[in-house]
Amino acid sequence: MKIDFEQNMGLGASAPKHVAIIMDGNGRWAERKGLLRIAGHKSGVETVREIVAAAGESEVKVLTLFAFSSENWRRPETEVGLLMELLLTALRQEVKKLVRNNVRLRFIGGRDAFAPKMIKSLIEAEAATVNNTGLNLVIALNYGGRWDVAQAARRLSEDVLAGRRTPDQINESVVGQYMSLGEFPEPDLFIRTGGEQRISNFLLWQLAYTELYFTDILWPDFGKQELARAIEWFKSRQRRFGRTGQQIKQMGHA
Repeated sequence: MKIDFEQNMGLGASAPKHVAIIMDGNGRWAERKGLLRIAGHKSGVETVREIVAAAGESEVKVLTLFAFSSENWRRPETEVGLLMELLLTALRQEVKKLVRNNVRLRFIGGRDAFAPKMIKSLIEAEAATVNNTGLNLVIALNYGGRWDVAQAARRLSEDVLAGRRTPDQINESVVGQYMSLGEFPEPDLFIRTGGEQRISNFLLWQLAYTELYFTDILWPDFGKQELARAIEWFKSRQRRFGRTGQQIKQMGHA
């Protein structure tokens, strides 16, 4: 069932209901301190805890975090292995806390590339939090925006071939239902840490009208104050969705 939020529109919009983040800069943070890159990833997990807590205390309803992209498999095998171990450890440590804090956990991305024990842990973590009604925490693992569009097209074509849909029923709204975040409204605010200014194949479909916020701060240093700063920046934006500024002003006075 799709979760609906009121559309965040106009100048001085309310706080974002859905925030999506590329958590970039863990490795560089460690290297600047003369540490192994995995130390940066471990510190990044601490930042995730802080940001999840801050989001849960705010008006944010959905927090989507890009944890491991489909392109990250190209990294050195040792680093990828350590990242998988870190993820498994974090899952085991955090699920009970998420249950206590009423956070619902979801994973998006292709799971076939993961080891069976990883897939089992992902399924169990989702099941443990499925009835929680607070913050929706979405973790993108082995995820890519192009993969997301392709899997939606495949699933939609399967439904057409099975007679569950007809080609003339297909429109943007229907396609959106088949995307990985189909049950959630599209992100209001996208944040990328680490200084890069690109979306790196993340949520290509869903970011069409999202406000994009880039910061040079590396992810381990991105605390709740930085999140608050990004949210305040978002509130200053005028979100028009194709309308003119004058129309938005008139709607605000209606």
